[in-house]
Amino acid sequence: MKYSELVEVYDNLEKTTKRLDKTHCISEFLKKISTEELDIVMLLLQGVIFPKYDERKIGFGGRMVLKALNIATGIEVEKIEKEWKNIGDIGDVAEKLVSRKKQVTLFSQDLTVKKVFDNLRSLAGLEGPGTVDRKIKLVAELLTSAKPREARYVIRTVLEEMRVGVGEGTLRDSMVWAYFGKELGIKYDEKEKNIEFDEEEGRKKYNEYLDMLQSALDVTNDFSKVAAIAKKRGINGLKKIELKTEKPVKVMLFQKAKDFEDAFERVGKPAAFEYKYDGFRLEIHKKDKNIRLFTRRLEDVTKQFPDVVDYVDKNVKANEFIIDSEVTGIDLKTKKHLAFQNISQRIKRKYNIEEMTKTIPVMVNIFDIISVDGESVIEKPYKERIKILKKIVDNVQNKIALAEQIITDDMKEAKKFYEKALSVGNEGVMAKNLEAPYKPGSRVGYGVKIKPTMETLDLVIIGADWGTGKRGKWLSSFDIACKDPDTGDFLEIGKFGTGVKEKSEEGTSFEEMTELLKPLIKSEKGKHVNVKPKIVVEVDYEEIQKSPTYSSGYALRFPRLVRLRVDKPADEVADIDMVEELYHEQRGRK
Repeated sequence: MKYSELVEVYDNLEKTTKRLDKTHCISEFLKKISTEELDIVMLLLQGVIFPKYDERKIGFGGRMVLKALNIATGIEVEKIEKEWKNIGDIGDVAEKLVSRKKQVTLFSQDLTVKKVFDNLRSLAGLEGPGTVDRKIKLVAELLTSAKPREARYVIRTVLEEMRVGVGEGTLRDSMVWAYFGKELGIKYDEKEKNIEFDEEEGRKKYNEYLDMLQSALDVTNDFSKVAAIAKKRGINGLKKIELKTEKPVKVMLFQKAKDFEDAFERVGKPAAFEYKYDGFRLEIHKKDKNIRLFTRRLEDVTKQFPDVVDYVDKNVKANEFIIDSEVTGIDLKTKKHLAFQNISQRIKRKYNIEEMTKTIPVMVNIFDIISVDGESVIEKPYKERIKILKKIVDNVQNKIALAEQIITDDMKEAKKFYEKALSVGNEGVMAKNLEAPYKPGSRVGYGVKIKPTMETLDLVIIGADWGTGKRGKWLSSFDIACKDPDTGDFLEIGKFGTGVKEKSEEGTSFEEMTELLKPLIKSEKGKHVNVKPKIVVEVDYEEIQKSPTYSSGYALRFPRLVRLRVDKPADEVADIDMVEELYHEQRGRK
């Protein structure tokens, strides 16, 4: 397939803000794609080269893009950089420069989707002396053959910044339209912008098929695989998709309850109450004596936590499993759980790991199980899953244990347990439905969290400003955004500088924030920079206000950094629906 065909789809997606238009556009495209090309196309539609769970990275930054454009066009790097600052989008710069490039290649061939994909994927495998130059040449090769619009999307893809407004939900719906549209009798009215069905039965089945496809995506984290199965084997193929050990699963997520009455109302009586630890989520896999650890970002952190591997190996008695846990720092003197910021550096640590295990010890708190001995248990009720855990987990003080838990229908007993949780350094408690299955990736009300403070928000940084005076060498004010669940776009909701420290020993510092964000800078204008949405932060605030200033339509009043969320992916930040719900809840607004 010619790359120009995919570029036409990108263009059509960028032209509309309507989710149904985007769904229709992608679904019509998917109908034309052969099974052999589907694997590549599904990744490129997401603007990535590897699925989420894959550890490989392209490793291609803005400076390398400038050099690749220089080779492909013959235009000096300084002039390209100036255009970038003026235009703001390096993809748009590539389109403009390629349209008037000095060097004309007589024998350049039309780019194919496979050629683009192969060149970009090979970037991740290059190592040793001369790696940077070889990477630049591979991208320059594509740009030399590319037409102007193709150059635009080659650059956006290599920087993993497509900006065509395709979220996971839109891609999922497109697959249902493409592969089951005829069966369901789906018709899209482009003029009225609505979806119709030949029969009412099709409408009923539609939501079932969406749920089934979403479940398949949650257990595989692989759009390419799910699309291929849907295309070749239909709905029965999707039903047969199984969990696979050593391949991370999306963890189940939880909403916040207003109070204990609300918690009981949502999860029923009696309910399981357990400590809500201030740590980071860790999904632990074991197969054939091999233990692997994954964060909720689906990152493999096995090497960073040899102590956790040792605890699990010695104290979880099963040959194969996937278990869900929260890892906390532990103060060996007071026996209290330490706050997340005390152990967050261990997630990123690559050197002196053995030393770190001694200076910052951790404890594994296991609270759920997803599979055991090759059998999925996600459909079993929570009370049965807990029984399985009790049989296979040996508790070892300050190392590994089942999460502290009680089962009760008594409000006073639940509140007493909550106070105990807070007294030993935890964030609050979780309340869980004893009859509920495990739903990967879902916030479906099978469990809720109860915390003493107003709900903080996890948001992603999308921009920043360089400081002045003594902070002139640092980024000192940070633009934050929530997520549009329909398009996957990030919507600005405010900016913060409060909560960041001058000195690193006092907490998260301006210097640390600058080091994290500098490699992610996409464009710079004056003192302001736009950055890739990668760094997630937890912020608190005094109030949520309506605001026409920001694209979300809301603004946080006096936002303040609570902590970096190095364990959390950008696509799990608070969405606009959650912001609106909190807005109406505060001060009794209805």
